[in-house]
Amino acid sequence: MTDWRWWICSLLFVATTVNYLDRQVLSLTYEEFIKPEFHWSDANYGTITSFFSIFYAIACLFAGKFVDWMGTKKGYLISIGVWSAGAVLHAACGWATAHLGGFGSVAAMRAVEAGSNAALAVATTSVYLFLLCRGILALGESGNFPAAIKVTAEYFPKKDRAFATSIFNAGASVGALAAPLCIPPLAKALGWEWAFIIIGGLGFIWMFFWDFMYDKPEVSKHVNEAELEYIHQDDAEEAAEKAALSQEKSIPFIQAFKYRQTWSFIVGKFMTDGVWWFFLFWAPSYFSNQFNAPATSFKGQALIFTLYLIVTVVSIFGGYLPKLFVEKKGMHPYSGRMLAMLIFAFFPLCALFAQPLGVHFNSPWWPAVLIGLAAAGHQAWSANIFSTVGDMFPKGAIATITGIGAMAGGVGSMIIQKAAGNLFTYAENAGAAFRFLGFEGKPAGYFIVFCFCGIAYLLAWTIMRILVPKYKPVKI
Repeated sequence: MTDWRWWICSLLFVATTVNYLDRQVLSLTYEEFIKPEFHWSDANYGTITSFFSIFYAIACLFAGKFVDWMGTKKGYLISIGVWSAGAVLHAACGWATAHLGGFGSVAAMRAVEAGSNAALAVATTSVYLFLLCRGILALGESGNFPAAIKVTAEYFPKKDRAFATSIFNAGASVGALAAPLCIPPLAKALGWEWAFIIIGGLGFIWMFFWDFMYDKPEVSKHVNEAELEYIHQDDAEEAAEKAALSQEKSIPFIQAFKYRQTWSFIVGKFMTDGVWWFFLFWAPSYFSNQFNAPATSFKGQALIFTLYLIVTVVSIFGGYLPKLFVEKKGMHPYSGRMLAMLIFAFFPLCALFAQPLGVHFNSPWWPAVLIGLAAAGHQAWSANIFSTVGDMFPKGAIATITGIGAMAGGVGSMIIQKAAGNLFTYAENAGAAFRFLGFEGKPAGYFIVFCFCGIAYLLAWTIMRILVPKYKPVKI
């Protein structure tokens, strides 16, 4: 039997790795390169990250339909082509801002006096240009996971799909780990524009291999009869399931909001998704501002790498703990999942101690480890909250409820990104006049957001429990 399906899986892994690399270039170049060049404030950066969050969530609602309509091969090619183009286009924002503002050159734009009307014009124009590029990036990136999951269903039998999914999904962790090691050195050596061009260009290279290597298994010259038979071993069973599913009632979009179970999922996503995106977008800036550890320094790279290494290792147990409760303790799957989520909801409390311990010991390693544990708690929480939808809703309604939850998470993320950016700008300008629990100025702003991140999960879990106090599946 040939093993071409694993070569296809490796392509999915690389695509997911590139996906996470592309979205992190901005956060790793913001503080040292982009912020001073375009005279941005943290409020400007918060606007851009909040827009990406909500636009990505909206695009995800339609990405699956698009991939189904275009077909797997063309759909994936278009998705990664769009996001790679969006990533590369970031590099032109400096040139475009300079010429639209009449500065003649990027050097002249950089030289304008900070705080002047010219600096404000540069910031405003560049923000709109970056918003356009982030929108293109988000639009393309939204197609990655629907396409990858569809490919997995095409090339793997049921018993192998979870394993194949875990392999390509590991690309997210690998991308998060690789980003601080390659992006800041590229920006420092060649300029921030080249970091966007080179990392974005990886997607175009991937497209060549995808076009050459992928065909449906039935027509692929690399798949022999034995492998094809292995891939299609579940066809009869899946056909019966699809027939049964077609008989199930789906929930109209408006009617979905009548169920407390829907609101439980909405609350869980709305209050917690933004925490993950906040750490993803703001951690490099935090280490640079608070501990003089810029992303281009060895220390700054090591801090970000350590943070995501902790996330990668600890979050592995996210799917194992409820399984342990069900198989070893005999709990109902939903009860076991809620208990696991309660345990994981305590992990983000570590964020409450990140700022105090970091300042007390004058070491960024405390925040790196504690934020890593908090973010790992989110990943474990996230893995389980999606499963609660399958516990409470019939199969015909799962996609609708999941889409509603993803939108709620996007809205929550948009709010926290925008609020954080405005808060940091205000706190920095206010200086010692702005105080919170012993901190003043911008450190006080960081501590306020860390406090919210720390308690968000326990608060979300409590509200979810109040809305759905015990297992009660929805009947349509």
